[in-house]
Amino acid sequence: MRYARKRFETWADDAWETIPEGIRREFSNLVIVVEDEPTAEQLDAAGVPRDETLLGLYEGVPLDKRGWFYQMALPDRITLFQGPLERTGGDIRQAIYETLWHELAHHIGMNEREVRAAERRKFGTGSDIW
Repeated sequence: MRYARKRFETWADDAWETIPEGIRREFSNLVIVVEDEPTAEQLDAAGVPRDETLLGLYEGVPLDKRGWFYQMALPDRITLFQGPLERTGGDIRQAIYETLWHELAHHIGMNEREVRAAERRKFGTGSDIW
């Protein structure tokens, strides 16, 4: 089902608001945007096989890699891809939340293996690692 962009963006805002405020304050110089589909360049840069896609993408300098040189930088960017998220076939709001959570984990410096392990702990058992 195709949702209006405004509704989808509201759900993305709602997902952000479910992250505890104390944690949200730790994120800095970050923008969250919604796009229809990932570009071929984004898919290539992320190493995504041709028959797969991205639900979300983090682009920037993770918090744990920022040093004294990190000044006057453009904001890091988390992109949520509306089309792929809508095609997951499940609860769209949960898919948005889980994708945002995944990309925020990259923003704090977790690699893909670490993020996947944390997701298993958080979403597989219901425990909250925040």
